[in-house]
Amino acid sequence: MATITKSLAQSLKVIPPSQELGFGKYFTDHMFIAKYKEGLGWYEKSIVPYGPLNIDPSASVLHYGQALFEGLKAYRQADGQVAFFRPDYNQKRMADGAERLCLQAPPLDLFMEGLNELVRVDERWVPSEPNTSLYIRPTLIGTEGFLGVRPSKETIFFIILSPVGAYY
Repeated sequence: MATITKSLAQSLKVIPPSQELGFGKYFTDHMFIAKYKEGLGWYEKSIVPYGPLNIDPSASVLHYGQALFEGLKAYRQADGQVAFFRPDYNQKRMADGAERLCLQAPPLDLFMEGLNELVRVDERWVPSEPNTSLYIRPTLIGTEGFLGVRPSKETIFFIILSPVGAYY
């Protein structure tokens, strides 16, 4: 697997107090992005500052809904280490959904490499208080710019992170 390039944020965000977290309200300093193009494969694997995606206005995700996401969490263990709960299952579900949407799913090694490296870079965001975790949102979107009835030949796979409290 090719190395993930990193362009780290120049200034880091202030982490909100755990009692203010809620769900999907705050986002970490960085995100992981990998691109796919038919005939080229996966390329431009990178960790970049959290921010807007640059996609063509005619991208298939906007006109034909070629998108899917997964959701999983990272937890701070009693010894301070960070643990995930079966992320390989999330990748498998993403791959199954991608097949139905005619999108190229990230292979397990890319999924895990992006996930592990992004959480390592933004580890300070993994809360340790009871009923808190780091929510992980892997997302896959068709990005080829075209209008027509066929699957996108270009895809972006990205992962964003959000510290969360209890849902209820």
